[in-house]
Amino acid sequence: MQSVVVFLGVLATLGVYHVQAATTHTDSKVVCYYDHNSFFREGQGKFDVPFLEPALQFCTHLIYRSAGINAATNKLVPLNEHFDVTKDQYRKVTELKRRYPTLKVYLAVGAGDDDQNPEKYLTLLEGVENRIAFVNSAHTLVKTYGFDGIDLAWQFPTNKPKKVRGKVSSFFHSLKKKIVGESIVDDKADEHKEQFTALVREVKNVFKHDGLAVVLSVLPNVNSSIYFDVHSIIPQVDFVNLMAFDFRTPKRNPKEVDYPAPLYNLIDRKEDENGNAWVQYWLTHGAPNNKLVFGIPTFGRVWKMTEDSAISGVPPFETEGAAEVGPYTQHEGLYSYPEVCAKLANPNNLKAHQGKHLRKIGDPSKRYENWHTIDVSNRFGTYAFRLPDESGENGAWVGYEDPDTAGNKAGYVRDKGLGGIAIFDLSLDDFRGLCNGDKYPILRAAKLRL
Repeated sequence: MQSVVVFLGVLATLGVYHVQAATTHTDSKVVCYYDHNSFFREGQGKFDVPFLEPALQFCTHLIYRSAGINAATNKLVPLNEHFDVTKDQYRKVTELKRRYPTLKVYLAVGAGDDDQNPEKYLTLLEGVENRIAFVNSAHTLVKTYGFDGIDLAWQFPTNKPKKVRGKVSSFFHSLKKKIVGESIVDDKADEHKEQFTALVREVKNVFKHDGLAVVLSVLPNVNSSIYFDVHSIIPQVDFVNLMAFDFRTPKRNPKEVDYPAPLYNLIDRKEDENGNAWVQYWLTHGAPNNKLVFGIPTFGRVWKMTEDSAISGVPPFETEGAAEVGPYTQHEGLYSYPEVCAKLANPNNLKAHQGKHLRKIGDPSKRYENWHTIDVSNRFGTYAFRLPDESGENGAWVGYEDPDTAGNKAGYVRDKGLGGIAIFDLSLDDFRGLCNGDKYPILRAAKLRL
Protein backbone atom coordinates (compact mmCIF):
# COMPACT_ATOMS: atom_id res chain seq x y z
CA MET A 1 0.00 0.00 0.00
CA GLN A 2 2.83 2.35 0.89
CA SER A 3 4.47 1.76 -2.51
CA VAL A 4 1.19 2.65 -4.23
CA VAL A 5 0.99 5.91 -2.29
CA VAL A 6 4.59 6.72 -3.21
CA PHE A 7 3.86 5.90 -6.86
CA LEU A 8 0.77 8.12 -6.88
CA GLY A 9 2.80 10.88 -5.26
CA VAL A 10 5.37 10.63 -8.03
CA LEU A 11 2.61 10.81 -10.65
CA ALA A 12 1.14 13.83 -8.93
CA THR A 13 4.52 15.50 -8.89
CA LEU A 14 4.99 14.77 -12.58
CA GLY A 15 1.53 16.11 -13.26
CA VAL A 16 2.34 19.34 -11.49
CA TYR A 17 5.56 19.57 -13.43
CA HIS A 18 3.77 19.22 -16.74
CA VAL A 19 1.24 21.87 -15.80
CA GLN A 20 4.06 24.22 -14.83
CA ALA A 21 5.96 23.45 -18.01
CA ALA A 22 2.90 24.10 -20.14
CA THR A 23 2.29 27.37 -18.31
CA THR A 24 5.88 28.43 -18.81
CA HIS A 25 5.59 27.63 -22.50
CA THR A 26 2.39 29.62 -22.83
CA ASP A 27 3.77 32.57 -20.88
CA SER A 28 7.13 32.72 -22.64
CA LYS A 29 8.00 36.17 -23.90
CA VAL A 30 9.00 36.80 -27.49
CA VAL A 31 10.62 40.22 -27.34
CA CYS A 32 11.16 41.73 -30.79
CA TYR A 33 13.49 44.65 -31.38
CA TYR A 34 12.88 47.19 -34.13
CA ASP A 35 15.69 49.58 -35.09
CA HIS A 36 14.48 52.86 -36.59
CA ASN A 37 17.67 53.11 -38.68
CA SER A 38 16.35 50.32 -40.89
CA PHE A 39 13.95 52.79 -42.52
CA PHE A 40 16.91 54.59 -44.08
CA ARG A 41 18.40 51.55 -45.79
CA GLU A 42 17.99 51.29 -49.55
CA GLY A 43 16.49 48.64 -51.77
CA GLN A 44 15.59 45.30 -50.25
CA GLY A 45 16.99 46.32 -46.86
CA LYS A 46 14.52 49.18 -46.31
CA PHE A 47 12.13 48.44 -43.45
CA ASP A 48 9.03 50.27 -42.29
CA VAL A 49 6.09 49.69 -39.95
CA PRO A 50 3.97 47.66 -42.45
CA PHE A 51 6.70 45.00 -42.52
CA LEU A 52 6.07 44.40 -38.81
CA GLU A 53 2.65 42.87 -39.42
CA PRO A 54 3.76 39.28 -40.22
CA ALA A 55 6.08 39.32 -37.19
CA LEU A 56 3.63 40.61 -34.60
CA GLN A 57 1.61 37.40 -34.61
CA PHE A 58 4.66 35.89 -32.85
CA CYS A 59 5.92 38.84 -30.76
CA THR A 60 4.60 39.48 -27.25
CA HIS A 61 6.70 42.63 -26.84
CA LEU A 62 8.08 45.16 -29.31
CA ILE A 63 11.03 47.34 -28.33
CA TYR A 64 11.59 50.39 -30.52
CA ARG A 65 15.20 51.56 -30.61
CA SER A 66 15.06 55.30 -30.97
CA ALA A 67 15.85 57.29 -27.85
CA GLY A 68 19.01 58.60 -26.25
CA ILE A 69 20.41 61.11 -23.78
CA ASN A 70 20.97 64.80 -24.42
CA ALA A 71 24.40 65.32 -22.87
CA ALA A 72 23.68 68.95 -21.99
CA THR A 73 20.37 68.39 -20.20
CA ASN A 74 20.54 64.67 -19.21
CA LYS A 75 17.02 64.33 -20.62
CA LEU A 76 15.70 61.44 -22.67
CA VAL A 77 15.15 62.60 -26.25
CA PRO A 78 14.32 61.03 -29.63
CA LEU A 79 17.43 60.03 -31.58
CA ASN A 80 15.82 61.34 -34.76
CA GLU A 81 13.24 63.94 -33.79
CA HIS A 82 12.22 64.68 -37.37
CA PHE A 83 11.49 61.03 -38.11
CA ASP A 84 10.14 59.90 -34.74
CA VAL A 85 8.15 62.98 -33.75
CA THR A 86 7.55 65.19 -36.80
CA LYS A 87 6.92 62.21 -39.08
CA ASP A 88 5.00 60.54 -36.22
CA GLN A 89 6.95 57.27 -36.17
CA TYR A 90 6.53 56.92 -32.41
CA ARG A 91 2.75 56.94 -32.74
CA LYS A 92 2.77 54.64 -35.77
CA VAL A 93 4.61 52.08 -33.65
CA THR A 94 2.46 52.38 -30.53
CA GLU A 95 -0.77 52.39 -32.54
CA LEU A 96 0.02 48.80 -33.55
CA LYS A 97 -1.56 47.88 -30.21
CA ARG A 98 -4.96 48.61 -31.71
CA ARG A 99 -4.61 45.62 -34.03
CA TYR A 100 -2.59 43.57 -31.53
CA PRO A 101 -4.17 44.40 -28.14
CA THR A 102 -1.96 42.01 -26.15
CA LEU A 103 1.24 43.52 -27.57
CA LYS A 104 3.41 45.61 -25.24
CA VAL A 105 5.52 48.32 -26.87
CA TYR A 106 8.56 49.76 -25.08
CA LEU A 107 10.93 52.59 -25.93
CA ALA A 108 14.64 51.71 -25.79
CA VAL A 109 17.28 54.08 -24.48
CA GLY A 110 21.01 53.56 -24.90
CA ALA A 111 21.58 50.95 -27.59
CA GLY A 112 21.66 52.72 -30.92
CA ASP A 113 22.75 56.05 -29.44
CA ASP A 114 26.03 56.32 -31.33
CA ASP A 115 26.86 60.04 -31.11
CA GLN A 116 30.45 59.15 -30.16
CA ASN A 117 29.88 60.29 -26.56
CA PRO A 118 29.10 57.17 -24.52
CA GLU A 119 30.61 58.84 -21.44
CA LYS A 120 27.38 60.83 -21.01
CA TYR A 121 25.70 57.63 -19.76
CA LEU A 122 28.18 57.50 -16.88
CA THR A 123 28.09 61.26 -16.26
CA LEU A 124 24.30 61.13 -15.92
CA LEU A 125 24.56 58.51 -13.18
CA GLU A 126 26.92 60.59 -11.07
CA GLY A 127 24.49 63.30 -10.02
CA VAL A 128 21.08 63.03 -8.35
CA GLU A 129 19.81 66.06 -10.30
CA ASN A 130 21.01 64.44 -13.53
CA ARG A 131 19.07 61.29 -12.76
CA ILE A 132 15.93 63.22 -11.81
CA ALA A 133 16.04 65.10 -15.13
CA PHE A 134 16.33 61.79 -16.95
CA VAL A 135 13.56 60.05 -15.03
CA ASN A 136 11.06 62.88 -15.44
CA SER A 137 11.77 63.32 -19.15
CA ALA A 138 11.58 59.57 -19.73
CA HIS A 139 8.23 59.38 -18.01
CA THR A 140 6.88 62.26 -20.08
CA LEU A 141 8.16 60.86 -23.40
CA VAL A 142 6.87 57.35 -22.75
CA LYS A 143 3.42 58.55 -21.64
CA THR A 144 3.03 61.17 -24.38
CA TYR A 145 3.45 58.68 -27.19
CA GLY A 146 1.65 55.72 -25.68
CA PHE A 147 4.54 53.39 -24.90
CA ASP A 148 3.99 50.74 -22.23
CA GLY A 149 7.39 51.14 -20.63
CA ILE A 150 11.08 51.72 -21.13
CA ASP A 151 14.03 49.49 -21.98
CA LEU A 152 17.24 50.60 -20.25
CA ALA A 153 19.98 49.42 -22.61
CA TRP A 154 22.58 51.47 -20.75
CA GLN A 155 25.93 52.13 -22.37
CA PHE A 156 28.67 50.96 -20.03
CA PRO A 157 32.35 50.51 -20.96
CA THR A 158 32.89 47.12 -22.59
CA ASN A 159 35.43 44.43 -21.76
CA LYS A 160 38.79 44.45 -23.45
CA PRO A 161 38.81 41.91 -26.30
CA LYS A 162 40.88 38.81 -25.66
CA LYS A 163 43.10 37.06 -28.15
CA VAL A 164 42.71 33.27 -28.33
CA ARG A 165 45.89 31.76 -26.87
CA GLY A 166 47.51 28.37 -26.64
CA LYS A 167 48.69 26.86 -23.36
CA VAL A 168 52.21 28.37 -23.46
CA SER A 169 50.97 31.81 -24.50
CA SER A 170 48.24 31.68 -21.85
CA PHE A 171 50.81 30.89 -19.15
CA PHE A 172 52.98 33.91 -19.98
CA HIS A 173 49.92 36.13 -20.36
CA SER A 174 48.68 35.08 -16.90
CA LEU A 175 52.15 35.76 -15.47
CA LYS A 176 52.11 39.22 -17.05
CA LYS A 177 48.70 39.98 -15.50
CA LYS A 178 50.02 39.06 -12.05
CA ILE A 179 52.91 41.48 -12.47
CA VAL A 180 51.16 44.34 -14.28
CA GLY A 181 47.61 43.75 -13.04
CA GLU A 182 44.26 43.49 -14.76
CA SER A 183 43.31 46.15 -17.29
CA ILE A 184 40.71 48.54 -15.82
CA VAL A 185 37.89 49.72 -18.07
CA ASP A 186 36.35 52.11 -15.51
CA ASP A 187 38.12 53.68 -12.52
CA LYS A 188 34.79 54.46 -10.86
CA ALA A 189 33.04 51.17 -11.63
CA ASP A 190 31.90 50.56 -8.04
CA GLU A 191 30.32 54.01 -7.84
CA HIS A 192 28.63 53.61 -11.22
CA LYS A 193 27.25 50.25 -10.14
CA GLU A 194 25.58 51.79 -7.08
CA GLN A 195 24.40 54.80 -9.06
CA PHE A 196 22.85 52.68 -11.80
CA THR A 197 20.99 50.67 -9.17
CA ALA A 198 19.68 53.97 -7.79
CA LEU A 199 18.60 55.06 -11.28
CA VAL A 200 16.67 51.87 -11.91
CA ARG A 201 14.93 52.24 -8.54
CA GLU A 202 14.08 55.87 -9.30
CA VAL A 203 12.66 55.03 -12.72
CA LYS A 204 10.59 52.23 -11.21
CA ASN A 205 9.20 54.46 -8.44
CA VAL A 206 7.90 56.98 -10.99
CA PHE A 207 6.75 54.52 -13.67
CA LYS A 208 4.84 52.16 -11.40
CA HIS A 209 2.14 54.73 -10.62
CA ASP A 210 1.02 54.57 -14.26
CA GLY A 211 1.51 50.82 -14.66
CA LEU A 212 4.52 51.38 -16.94
CA ALA A 213 7.15 48.66 -17.25
CA VAL A 214 10.88 48.96 -16.65
CA VAL A 215 13.02 46.53 -18.62
CA LEU A 216 16.79 46.11 -18.61
CA SER A 217 18.91 45.05 -21.59
CA VAL A 218 22.47 43.91 -20.94
CA LEU A 219 24.49 44.90 -24.00
CA PRO A 220 27.19 42.67 -25.50
CA ASN A 221 30.61 42.62 -23.84
CA VAL A 222 29.49 44.50 -20.72
CA ASN A 223 30.69 42.73 -17.57
CA SER A 224 27.63 42.07 -15.40
CA SER A 225 29.75 41.58 -12.28
CA ILE A 226 31.12 45.12 -12.63
CA TYR A 227 27.96 47.09 -13.37
CA PHE A 228 24.88 45.18 -12.23
CA ASP A 229 23.91 44.55 -8.61
CA VAL A 230 21.60 41.68 -9.53
CA HIS A 231 19.97 41.25 -6.09
CA SER A 232 19.06 44.93 -5.90
CA ILE A 233 18.04 45.44 -9.53
CA ILE A 234 15.93 42.36 -10.16
CA PRO A 235 12.97 43.40 -7.94
CA GLN A 236 12.83 46.74 -9.77
CA VAL A 237 12.56 45.43 -13.34
CA ASP A 238 9.93 43.42 -15.19
CA PHE A 239 12.55 41.33 -16.98
CA VAL A 240 16.15 41.42 -18.23
CA ASN A 241 17.20 40.88 -21.85
CA LEU A 242 20.63 39.23 -22.01
CA MET A 243 22.11 40.16 -25.40
CA ALA A 244 24.29 37.08 -25.69
CA PHE A 245 25.99 37.82 -29.00
CA ASP A 246 28.75 39.91 -30.62
CA PHE A 247 31.32 38.49 -28.21
CA ARG A 248 33.67 38.65 -31.21
CA THR A 249 33.23 41.05 -34.09
CA PRO A 250 35.47 42.42 -36.84
CA LYS A 251 35.54 45.74 -34.98
CA ARG A 252 36.56 44.21 -31.63
CA ASN A 253 38.75 41.49 -33.13
CA PRO A 254 40.02 42.78 -36.50
CA LYS A 255 42.96 40.34 -36.60
CA GLU A 256 41.22 37.14 -35.57
CA VAL A 257 38.13 35.30 -36.80
CA ASP A 258 35.99 33.50 -34.22
CA TYR A 259 32.42 32.49 -33.41
CA PRO A 260 30.44 35.67 -32.62
CA ALA A 261 27.59 34.19 -30.54
CA PRO A 262 28.44 30.81 -28.98
CA LEU A 263 25.91 29.28 -26.62
CA TYR A 264 28.59 27.45 -24.61
CA ASN A 265 32.24 27.98 -23.79
CA LEU A 266 34.98 27.17 -26.28
CA ILE A 267 38.51 26.03 -25.44
CA ASP A 268 40.99 28.83 -24.69
CA ARG A 269 38.34 31.55 -24.79
CA LYS A 270 37.15 33.81 -21.98
CA GLU A 271 34.80 31.81 -19.80
CA ASP A 272 32.15 34.52 -19.77
CA GLU A 273 32.01 35.06 -23.54
CA ASN A 274 29.11 32.73 -24.25
CA GLY A 275 25.38 32.78 -23.66
CA ASN A 276 25.21 30.05 -21.04
CA ALA A 277 27.80 31.80 -18.86
CA TRP A 278 25.69 34.97 -18.84
CA VAL A 279 22.57 33.05 -17.87
CA GLN A 280 24.36 31.17 -15.09
CA TYR A 281 25.83 34.38 -13.67
CA TRP A 282 22.45 36.07 -13.36
CA LEU A 283 20.79 32.94 -11.97
CA THR A 284 23.45 32.34 -9.31
CA HIS A 285 23.27 35.98 -8.23
CA GLY A 286 19.57 35.95 -7.50
CA ALA A 287 17.68 36.45 -10.75
CA PRO A 288 14.63 34.17 -11.09
CA ASN A 289 14.53 32.12 -14.28
CA ASN A 290 11.34 33.71 -15.56
CA LYS A 291 12.85 37.21 -15.49
CA LEU A 292 15.71 36.32 -17.83
CA VAL A 293 15.11 36.68 -21.57
CA PHE A 294 17.75 35.26 -23.92
CA GLY A 295 18.89 37.41 -26.86
CA ILE A 296 19.13 35.79 -30.31
CA PRO A 297 20.66 37.75 -33.22
CA THR A 298 19.24 37.71 -36.74
CA PHE A 299 22.54 38.62 -38.34
CA GLY A 300 26.09 37.43 -38.87
CA ARG A 301 29.51 38.94 -38.38
CA VAL A 302 31.79 38.79 -41.42
CA TRP A 303 35.57 38.93 -41.65
CA LYS A 304 37.89 38.98 -44.62
CA MET A 305 39.81 35.75 -45.29
CA THR A 306 43.38 36.17 -46.51
CA GLU A 307 46.18 33.95 -47.78
CA ASP A 308 47.27 33.52 -44.15
CA SER A 309 43.82 32.34 -43.01
CA ALA A 310 43.15 28.67 -42.26
CA ILE A 311 41.97 26.97 -45.45
CA SER A 312 39.71 24.70 -43.39
CA GLY A 313 37.66 27.69 -42.26
CA VAL A 314 37.65 26.39 -38.65
CA PRO A 315 38.10 29.32 -36.24
CA PRO A 316 40.06 30.89 -34.73
CA PHE A 317 42.50 32.04 -37.39
CA GLU A 318 44.22 35.18 -38.66
CA THR A 319 42.39 37.78 -40.69
CA GLU A 320 42.53 41.41 -41.82
CA GLY A 321 39.33 42.95 -40.52
CA ALA A 322 35.87 43.09 -42.03
CA ALA A 323 34.92 41.73 -45.44
CA GLU A 324 33.00 43.70 -48.07
CA VAL A 325 29.69 45.17 -46.93
CA GLY A 326 26.38 43.50 -47.74
CA PRO A 327 24.12 44.93 -50.46
CA TYR A 328 21.15 45.57 -48.16
CA THR A 329 22.61 46.76 -44.86
CA GLN A 330 25.79 48.44 -46.16
CA HIS A 331 27.20 47.97 -42.66
CA GLU A 332 30.86 47.02 -42.22
CA GLY A 333 31.34 43.65 -40.55
CA LEU A 334 27.64 42.73 -40.58
CA TYR A 335 25.39 40.66 -42.86
CA SER A 336 21.66 40.38 -42.32
CA TYR A 337 20.29 36.85 -42.58
CA PRO A 338 18.98 37.37 -46.16
CA GLU A 339 22.41 38.73 -47.13
CA VAL A 340 23.99 35.53 -45.82
CA CYS A 341 21.55 33.12 -47.43
CA ALA A 342 21.89 34.88 -50.81
CA LYS A 343 25.62 34.13 -50.74
CA LEU A 344 25.39 30.46 -49.77
CA ALA A 345 26.35 27.91 -52.38
CA ASN A 346 23.82 25.34 -53.52
CA PRO A 347 25.21 22.07 -52.11
CA ASN A 348 23.86 20.21 -55.15
CA ASN A 349 25.85 22.40 -57.51
CA LEU A 350 28.84 23.48 -55.45
CA LYS A 351 31.32 23.31 -58.32
CA ALA A 352 29.35 25.84 -60.35
CA HIS A 353 29.46 28.32 -57.50
CA GLN A 354 33.08 28.03 -56.47
CA GLY A 355 34.75 31.42 -56.25
CA LYS A 356 31.48 33.34 -55.82
CA HIS A 357 29.45 31.82 -53.02
CA LEU A 358 30.02 30.88 -49.40
CA ARG A 359 30.29 27.28 -48.26
CA LYS A 360 28.14 26.61 -45.21
CA ILE A 361 29.58 24.55 -42.34
CA GLY A 362 26.95 23.43 -39.85
CA ASP A 363 28.85 20.73 -37.96
CA PRO A 364 32.61 20.82 -38.69
CA SER A 365 33.55 18.04 -36.27
CA LYS A 366 30.68 15.59 -36.89
CA ARG A 367 30.68 14.98 -33.13
CA TYR A 368 27.57 14.80 -30.98
CA GLU A 369 27.28 15.35 -27.26
CA ASN A 370 25.00 13.64 -24.71
CA TRP A 371 21.49 12.39 -25.27
CA HIS A 372 20.33 15.72 -26.69
CA THR A 373 22.61 15.06 -29.72
CA ILE A 374 23.49 18.74 -29.91
CA ASP A 375 26.06 19.20 -32.66
CA VAL A 376 28.87 21.77 -32.66
CA SER A 377 26.92 24.28 -34.74
CA ASN A 378 24.18 24.29 -32.11
CA ARG A 379 26.66 24.92 -29.31
CA PHE A 380 28.89 27.46 -31.01
CA GLY A 381 27.18 28.63 -34.22
CA THR A 382 26.90 28.09 -37.94
CA TYR A 383 29.47 29.62 -40.25
CA ALA A 384 30.18 29.86 -43.96
CA PHE A 385 33.29 30.88 -45.82
CA ARG A 386 34.90 31.55 -49.18
CA LEU A 387 38.66 31.23 -49.66
CA PRO A 388 40.50 34.10 -51.32
CA ASP A 389 41.07 33.86 -55.07
CA GLU A 390 44.44 33.69 -56.83
CA SER A 391 44.97 37.39 -56.29
CA GLY A 392 44.48 36.91 -52.55
CA GLU A 393 41.21 38.87 -52.56
CA ASN A 394 37.49 38.17 -52.17
CA GLY A 395 37.86 35.81 -49.21
CA ALA A 396 35.14 35.96 -46.54
CA TRP A 397 34.09 34.17 -43.33
CA VAL A 398 30.75 34.79 -41.64
CA GLY A 399 29.51 33.41 -38.34
CA TYR A 400 25.76 33.76 -38.18
CA GLU A 401 22.43 32.67 -36.75
CA ASP A 402 20.10 30.61 -38.92
CA PRO A 403 16.70 29.02 -38.19
CA ASP A 404 18.33 25.84 -36.88
CA THR A 405 20.65 27.51 -34.37
CA ALA A 406 17.97 30.03 -33.37
CA GLY A 407 15.59 27.15 -32.73
CA ASN A 408 18.14 25.34 -30.60
CA LYS A 409 18.78 28.46 -28.52
CA ALA A 410 15.04 28.72 -27.96
CA GLY A 411 15.11 25.06 -26.91
CA TYR A 412 17.83 25.94 -24.41
CA VAL A 413 15.59 28.72 -23.05
CA ARG A 414 12.70 26.29 -22.68
CA ASP A 415 14.84 23.65 -20.97
CA LYS A 416 16.26 26.22 -18.54
CA GLY A 417 12.80 27.58 -17.75
CA LEU A 418 13.83 31.10 -18.75
CA GLY A 419 11.38 33.91 -19.40
CA GLY A 420 11.65 33.87 -23.17
CA ILE A 421 13.66 35.06 -26.15
CA ALA A 422 14.63 38.46 -27.54
CA ILE A 423 15.00 38.69 -31.32
CA PHE A 424 17.53 41.33 -32.30
CA ASP A 425 16.33 42.64 -34.58
CA LEU A 426 13.37 42.18 -36.93
CA SER A 427 14.83 44.28 -39.75
CA LEU A 428 17.80 41.90 -40.08
CA ASP A 429 15.68 38.75 -40.27
CA ASP A 430 14.37 37.79 -43.71
CA PHE A 431 11.32 40.04 -43.46
CA ARG A 432 10.68 39.94 -47.23
CA GLY A 433 10.94 36.16 -47.57
CA LEU A 434 13.87 36.40 -50.00
CA CYS A 435 15.59 33.17 -48.91
CA ASN A 436 12.84 30.59 -49.39
CA GLY A 437 9.59 32.52 -49.44
CA ASP A 438 8.96 32.37 -45.67
CA LYS A 439 9.02 35.70 -43.88
CA TYR A 440 10.89 35.94 -40.58
CA PRO A 441 12.38 32.42 -40.62
CA ILE A 442 14.60 33.02 -37.56
CA LEU A 443 11.78 34.48 -35.49
CA ARG A 444 9.44 31.66 -36.55
CA ALA A 445 11.94 28.89 -35.80
CA ALA A 446 12.75 30.30 -32.37
CA LYS A 447 9.09 30.78 -31.46
CA LEU A 448 8.28 27.21 -32.54
CA ARG A 449 10.86 25.75 -30.12
CA LEU A 450 9.77 27.68 -27.03
